[in-house]
Amino acid sequence: MILNKLIRFGSLGIMTLVAVFGLFSCQQNSAEDHHGHEHSHQQSPADSLPNAKLLFPGNEPDRVILNLTEDPIHSVAVNWRTSPKITQGTVEVAVASDGPEFKDSVRTIAAATEPLTVAREEEPEISANYHSAVISELLPGGKYVYRVGSEPYWSEWYQIEMPQENGPVSFIYFGDAQNDVKSMWSRVIREAYHTLPDVDFMLHAGDLINRHDRDVEWGEWFHAGGFIHAMVPAVMTPGNHEYKDVVLSPQWRPQFNLPKNGPAGLEETCYVIDFPQMKLVSLDAEQIDESEHFRALQAQWLDSVLTNNPKKWTVITFHYPVFSTKPNRDNLTLREIFKPLFDKHQVDLVLQGHDHAYGRGMVSNVSTGAGVREDRSGTMYVVSVSGPKMYDISDDEWMERKAANTQLFQVIKVGGDTASYNAFTAKGELYDAFDLVKKAGKPNVLINKIPNTPERTE
Repeated sequence: MILNKLIRFGSLGIMTLVAVFGLFSCQQNSAEDHHGHEHSHQQSPADSLPNAKLLFPGNEPDRVILNLTEDPIHSVAVNWRTSPKITQGTVEVAVASDGPEFKDSVRTIAAATEPLTVAREEEPEISANYHSAVISELLPGGKYVYRVGSEPYWSEWYQIEMPQENGPVSFIYFGDAQNDVKSMWSRVIREAYHTLPDVDFMLHAGDLINRHDRDVEWGEWFHAGGFIHAMVPAVMTPGNHEYKDVVLSPQWRPQFNLPKNGPAGLEETCYVIDFPQMKLVSLDAEQIDESEHFRALQAQWLDSVLTNNPKKWTVITFHYPVFSTKPNRDNLTLREIFKPLFDKHQVDLVLQGHDHAYGRGMVSNVSTGAGVREDRSGTMYVVSVSGPKMYDISDDEWMERKAANTQLFQVIKVGGDTASYNAFTAKGELYDAFDLVKKAGKPNVLINKIPNTPERTE
């Protein structure tokens, strides 16, 4: 390819590549969403010129990210990327110290290495080696330092702190990032980290990017979070934009290191993670929507996972909303099959994306999709968006608090008999808040703490 040849001519070739690549990006300014509606992806010229460094891996590690494991208080998973020249990788880890003496007690972990080559239409072919490992034998509440790479190419030392064994679990939940990720979603994840830097993990409810296999978009997502990805473990559930024709992004499994304890064929998209007080479940909503086989398999698996569940709190995340915030949108099949399971097992929180607006409430199962208040239900349903692409908001009664045209992140803390929830705007201003309180043998008690600010409805 001509574009590939330009790379060989040093900085001049890269400048030419960036200019040409920018033209391709500007030309691709619209795409269809899952439901067939056109939406704009127009960007300013500056935004549409990707940094070549986001695309092409070097010998030094990039796109370093931590993921939760099945046992998140004793281990953490790590992934990174290098050029194909680097054929093996290593993790070095030590107990954190007040000075540099930790380097005297480092242990090493060999990483698995997986090659990946991707090319999207006229865009340049990107070849990389992805390295993954699990850092195990960690102590709850312990503070550690680690780095990844191989001689002489190493990342910096990152510092991490493990969750407490019997303490509360705190995490940040993001709805869709999807568009303008480097330029406009970056401030949201950074404001979230500024608001709660000691968070145990970050949760992404699908549509992290817009085009499932476009490597520059994945590069923007990693750039936007920067060192945060390497210091705060993440979990992610795929959205419809991580798929095309029901085929998962080729980057998903190589670049993440998520649990493989779900149904066969849905490794790293449908899985369960157990904290001492909380069970977290990811469902693959696109496969629920598109595949009768995987829909039934996930329903059967979820029922088995939640039967005799010893955890006090249960949180489920998937992409498509059970109850929508967007007018004239309704995921009836998903709701008819999965909401009875949520009710049966008294799920506490259901965290979703897709509709590019904000809404939350406790609702009953209504066949029309229009929600009504259900005082007997203990499940809170939330739909949120963190990126800049917005949809209209409906006036469905299921939403007790809603917002249009608002980028948000949610800080959730679960411990003892209380789950506290705070939704912040991209400016870091509190927009919504509530507590869920456990009562033995009864549904959760909702305590609203909505701030005295008007709803943003347009």
